[in-house]
Amino acid sequence: MKMLSEDIKNRSFKTSYLLCGDEAYLRTQYRNRLMNALADPQDTMNVSRFEGKNIRPEEIIDLAETLPFFTERRVILVENSGFFKGKCDALADYLPSLPDTACLLFVETEVDKRNRLYKAVKSKGRIVEFQTQDEATLTKWILGTLKREGKQISRQALAIFLERTGTDMEHISSELEKLLSYTHGRDAITPQDVEEICTVLTSNRIFDMIRAIAEKKQKEALDLYYDLLALKEPPMRILFLIARQFQQLLLVKSLMAKGFDKGAIASKAQIAPFIAGRCMNQARSFSSEQLEAAVRDCVDAEEAVKTGRMNDVLSVELLIIKYSQSS
Repeated sequence: MKMLSEDIKNRSFKTSYLLCGDEAYLRTQYRNRLMNALADPQDTMNVSRFEGKNIRPEEIIDLAETLPFFTERRVILVENSGFFKGKCDALADYLPSLPDTACLLFVETEVDKRNRLYKAVKSKGRIVEFQTQDEATLTKWILGTLKREGKQISRQALAIFLERTGTDMEHISSELEKLLSYTHGRDAITPQDVEEICTVLTSNRIFDMIRAIAEKKQKEALDLYYDLLALKEPPMRILFLIARQFQQLLLVKSLMAKGFDKGAIASKAQIAPFIAGRCMNQARSFSSEQLEAAVRDCVDAEEAVKTGRMNDVLSVELLIIKYSQSS
């Protein structure tokens, strides 16, 4: 990101860029910054945009070969093309001869670093990967945003805020806007403000459900499940998230058994440190055998629904009941 910012600041641009990674907020912010630096936002003649899986590489090449009209470069934005997951030999072969009068900007969530086009951009252009930010970075960003608005937030309120929002910066940004509007006219943001106005992510509700299951609080676990259904969450998505949580706990438990600390577990499991700490506490409530069985049962429940042997709502309910029963 620092090198990309330098390109924009110095107006020294590569002929190709790839912005990728799972942090959508940063990816979008830097895409907009780069596009505005490369071309006049009002220029519709020299700026072309493509999105989706059915893009023809030949059309992109034809545009890149067309001289810009009364400006120094033609800018071509290509988003979510899938070119970096599958094959796109035409663009991979063409990129080394891309003229200085054109700039190709690719924006993708997932990429395969063995891909020929990926290697071509890496050789001739610049690749910037936007990853999920750690707790320290998110905290600094949130505090900076609040400071610019003349707001203060207590450590307790910030902890509750991060627990509710998770690490998705787009969601954090949206919740910050709600929080700033809600506390208009006041300098300080309290824990009560956060609890009253900030939305709990589905993934966090799933985490609370697993906690209730681990603590054998069957009514609480089922109430959380019914809340998710009331929020129009599909049962199969809830099942997927439950399975993912059990898989994550199994991984964390195996890393704990090997003696890794919270920081190392966060790095190896690719989760934020504060989430790793919560997972470590939760993993202690299960044996490895229980977690392995839970993952298998999630797979079996999905299979039962797909084959029509069981209703989707009931399959998840039975899974919750099974693992939240008191011994």
